[in-house]
Amino acid sequence: MTRTDYRLFAALALSLSLHLLPFLPDTLPRPSPPPSAPALQAELRPPPSVESPSSPPLHLPDPPPQPAVATKPVPAKSQAAAPKTWTQAVREQLKKLDAAGQFYPAEAIARGLEGEVAILLIIDEGGQVAAARVEQSSGHPILDEAALRAARSLKSLPADAPRQTVLPVRFRLR
Repeated sequence: MTRTDYRLFAALALSLSLHLLPFLPDTLPRPSPPPSAPALQAELRPPPSVESPSSPPLHLPDPPPQPAVATKPVPAKSQAAAPKTWTQAVREQLKKLDAAGQFYPAEAIARGLEGEVAILLIIDEGGQVAAARVEQSSGHPILDEAALRAARSLKSLPADAPRQTVLPVRFRLR
């Protein structure tokens, strides 16, 4: 026999012994099984409540007092027409939408849905809404979408409007 034959014979013998090893009686000591892990336990918890604490109302600082400057008196009619602050401008625009029936969705009224949506507004230098998103949902997608639509429709806000603010939009049935 040549050297290659011996190697082939040795490899065949080793392979045969390894394949027969599982069938031999317990001649080799087997390792002890690992300790069993404690049983996994799970419990169902009730879903978190939909009610969220109402967001605090938006408080704006009072404007600084204006120094008395001798100017022409403005007629009372134009003072009543022009809003004094940006929050009043927002209220007036939302009231116009409500009066036109475009604020509170008819489906939400029919279903008796109420809620409050917190909308994050980003306002550009021209007083236009550049971006809006829902910061805190009312729990009703139809009210969230209506609040976003109303916030995006705001136009020509006064110069004192902040560039970024959270606007609470409340939907209440009367």
